Amino acid sequence: MFINGEWKDAENHATRPVINPANGEVVTYAPEGTIADARSAIYAARNAFEDGVWSGLAAAERAAYLFKIADKIDEYAEELTELETMDNGKPLREAGFDVADAAACFRYYAGMITKPDGQTYHVADPMQAMVVREPVGVCGLIVPWNYPLLMSVWKIAPALAAGNTIVFKPSEVTPITPKKLFEIFEEVGLPKGVANMVTGAGPVVGHEIASHPEVDMVSFTGGTKTGKHIMKTAADTMKKVSLELGGKSPNIIFADADFETAVDYALFGIYAGAGQVCSAGSRILVEEKIYDQFVNRFVERARSIKVGPGYDPSTEMGPLVSKEHLDKVLSYIELGIQEGAKLACGGKRIDRNGFETGYFVEPTVFVDVSEEMRIVQEEIFGPVVVIQKFKDEAEAIKLANSTVYGLAGAVFSNDGSKALRVIKKLRAGITWINSYHPTYNEAPWGGYKQSGIGRSLGTFGLEEFQEIKQININLQVEPIGWFSN
Repeated sequence: MFINGEWKDAENHATRPVINPANGEVVTYAPEGTIADARSAIYAARNAFEDGVWSGLAAAERAAYLFKIADKIDEYAEELTELETMDNGKPLREAGFDVADAAACFRYYAGMITKPDGQTYHVADPMQAMVVREPVGVCGLIVPWNYPLLMSVWKIAPALAAGNTIVFKPSEVTPITPKKLFEIFEEVGLPKGVANMVTGAGPVVGHEIASHPEVDMVSFTGGTKTGKHIMKTAADTMKKVSLELGGKSPNIIFADADFETAVDYALFGIYAGAGQVCSAGSRILVEEKIYDQFVNRFVERARSIKVGPGYDPSTEMGPLVSKEHLDKVLSYIELGIQEGAKLACGGKRIDRNGFETGYFVEPTVFVDVSEEMRIVQEEIFGPVVVIQKFKDEAEAIKLANSTVYGLAGAVFSNDGSKALRVIKKLRAGITWINSYHPTYNEAPWGGYKQSGIGRSLGTFGLEEFQEIKQININLQVEPIGWFSN
């Protein structure tokens, strides 16, 4: 762990094995942090913030550090890519995109913080009013395992850009690339205590970060159930909270869509990242005129996806991240069968031809589903999709909005007016027309309903890590004369 500029083991020297999901082998051991370790990191971040070693720097100086970090990510890109694949299991080409995007994210926020911000107001003489943005303080950042490096950067880059100090907890399942990132922080000379990393279990380290009074804000990405717990815990100290949570996102395919494009993006929407993506298009809604044709073509292509270890350049879909998660996804597949859905494709663990010890699942498709089924309503977070039928625009919108989630959604149609009309009625924060999944550092990321609170990325992502202060200046310094004596 990295606390106050020093690498440390857990206070009690406990460790946790880190497993390569492609073969089940132990890659390394990570410190299993304790409450005491979390507190040490929190106090280091608090002292660094109060001392102003980071928040007191000019924006251009902070930006210079962020640019150096981005350059180092580029320098270590090949190593980071290989570590990310070993850590998470994703194919090398996916990991490579993530590493490049991480560097771009640091550069984006480095550029943003030197640009004009704040506001001034014309108010009654003799007053001058203005608003400035200041750092929140000590920020607790908790990230998931599906994008170990990129999700870390999505939080760390804007938090540091704004002048905060951080206590960061990576997923206990995937701590390898975050550790490399913190080695980069040390290499570029971030002041001690500015960036601290504590590894360990969520109920221990994560809970301490969310509950400790010296933490001013907690930003969490992960499951909705955990997000609710963090929100309740943070309420005791009135922390600022930012939550990016789960999804069960609809991908609406109209009969007038470009057929092969719709199929291609639908496959990408669910099977990229082996479906372990919060915005995955896990519900495909198809107009009844083309439903059978679409299902047949989608299943045909899903069956041909090359599943394998991420380090194999020919792999198109890697393993699930852990044995625990594999069991969860397989239990949902069994549940879907029990609920009466028809398994059109996949549904089994791949445990042959050298894959016996890895956590591989076939690309899976359910059809003949009904709205109340749990596989339609609940986030599975794996390569499992349900394909539903709709008869018209109104029913498509109704089905699309019929879950507690509202993270993402898409519409495929060559009728531009209809596509925009439907997109505007989706209760979701991230949407596409005739596309699925492309995201940008410049644009906000977050959802409606139980998919979270707040936004990451873009100007909105920086604002999450800032407080707004009103300053009123009296330009005519003399008694107000409100009272007679």
